[in-house]
Amino acid sequence: MKGKRAGLTALLGFAFLLVFVEPVAAQQTSSTTTEQLIWGLNSKLLYVAVPITILVEGILIYTVWKFSKSDEAKPTKENRRLEITWTVATAVILLFVGAAAYQVLGSPYVSASSTQELDTEQEPMEIKVIGQRYNWQFHYPEQDINSTNTLVMPSDRPVELNVTSKDWLHAVHVPGMGLKQDAFPGQWNQVLTEAQETGEYQLYCAEYCGSGHSAMLGSVEVRSEEEFQQWVDEQQSSGSSGNSSTNSSSN
Repeated sequence: MKGKRAGLTALLGFAFLLVFVEPVAAQQTSSTTTEQLIWGLNSKLLYVAVPITILVEGILIYTVWKFSKSDEAKPTKENRRLEITWTVATAVILLFVGAAAYQVLGSPYVSASSTQELDTEQEPMEIKVIGQRYNWQFHYPEQDINSTNTLVMPSDRPVELNVTSKDWLHAVHVPGMGLKQDAFPGQWNQVLTEAQETGEYQLYCAEYCGSGHSAMLGSVEVRSEEEFQQWVDEQQSSGSSGNSSTNSSSN
């Protein structure tokens, strides 16, 4: 009888994984290397958390049902095998979670303090992101051009965003690309990413910064290398080089 209940619980857990977890993971497409790493870790943790949740809730429901009509509470009996089993199982789960998290958090695409080297021959292109009341300024040191509120970046190339602020606390956040970093006055914080899909993504300030906080919006345009270079040539020819408040051509 106990074997049947355990089998039923396992079957229900497996069915739940197929119906819920797998479609969620399959539907999530990654636009950047950063987002791919984050959602990959999230999927691994789901595959661990869901069966544990089902098992615990199943035991709880069964226990409540079995002992709901008991008149007196009986003392529990020591079961060393059970104690050793759940201790070892917990240790294995924690080791798995720790190893999976370390692989992601140790990546330079997620942690700015990572010491891992980039697995690419291309040097990251630097873009300076400067927050101020109540807009975003973007400076491209290599190309010597600027834009306001629209960050244009190439796909399939590492990009390093150096983030700072001119006045007080801000935070640049691009949810669709898995990017978020604080902007502190007098300090540069790095974000490394590599876009895998072209398109436009919303950018906004994620740190309350005053009456104009809700309007401190922007966008990120990911273009192919050819389209990005064309945009750079247009900005340079239009005289945006050296200016501090030039909008991109899409604005």
